[in-house]
Amino acid sequence: MDRFLEMQTFNAVVEAGSFVKAADALAMSKAAVSRYIVDMEARLGVRLLHRTTRRLSLTDDGQIFYVRSKELLAELAEAEDEITSRSGAASGLLRVNAPFTFGVLHLAPLWGAFRAQHPKVKLDVTLADRLVDLVDEGYDVAIRIANLENSSLVSKRLATTRMVLCASPQYLKLHGTPKHPGELADHAVISYSYWSTKDEWHFTGPLLEAVSVKTNPCIHTNNGDTCRAAALAGQGIILQPSFLVGDDLAAGTLVELMPEFRSLELGIYAVYPTRKHVSPKVRALLDFLTHHFAQPGMTW
Repeated sequence: MDRFLEMQTFNAVVEAGSFVKAADALAMSKAAVSRYIVDMEARLGVRLLHRTTRRLSLTDDGQIFYVRSKELLAELAEAEDEITSRSGAASGLLRVNAPFTFGVLHLAPLWGAFRAQHPKVKLDVTLADRLVDLVDEGYDVAIRIANLENSSLVSKRLATTRMVLCASPQYLKLHGTPKHPGELADHAVISYSYWSTKDEWHFTGPLLEAVSVKTNPCIHTNNGDTCRAAALAGQGIILQPSFLVGDDLAAGTLVELMPEFRSLELGIYAVYPTRKHVSPKVRALLDFLTHHFAQPGMTW
């Protein structure tokens, strides 16, 4: 007997609360539904359902089997959706949101290659550092750089980036080089407004100890490029992602401070509303970005 059909029948009975309602939902006879459940219990050697004249309820084994079978059926549906979406040509309007700086530096150069592969896709790319609502604002995909919390959105990790504490040689020559995060309270810092911890910066020391410091910013801004420009001009110390300041560090125009005290490492994710019925245009973008960010030699 088809084990997936058994699981589908069992899940339908649990969710409908009765054999009759499950039979209606599955377009089966009540006798066929009952037979599937009886045969499955016999094969497994356990009782999955308590049956009374008034109601059905799950046994302990039934509860475990219900959770696992529901997961398996969802994975099967996801696999089928993925294959179906790959078989169709990517087309139509694709609305993408991304953080401003990352969008300019690392996504803008890719759009030409993406459309060369998928000429029937029309792109609408919006750059904004605020957190957009994909569903309410009508975006198909968003790029987020964060430690993602649990949400209803689906995420695909593309790469990682680390936050780097740095300043220009000119600033350090005039004001000295801090050796411990606690000293940052006495230095000029340029603060990024969208930090969840605001002006309190957190680090992990060489012995894995947690270190926090309340900074006193001389500049607040909601844009990473502005933080970088101010640091290059000798205005203070910044904590910005390696994808933004990596070239400056390599050129020596910015200097990393206290590398033994690590700040956050963040994931770079593509997020989209649901795994169900992923459209060919969204699947095409996910595959394209995954391939690009997996290329050897890319550093963040």
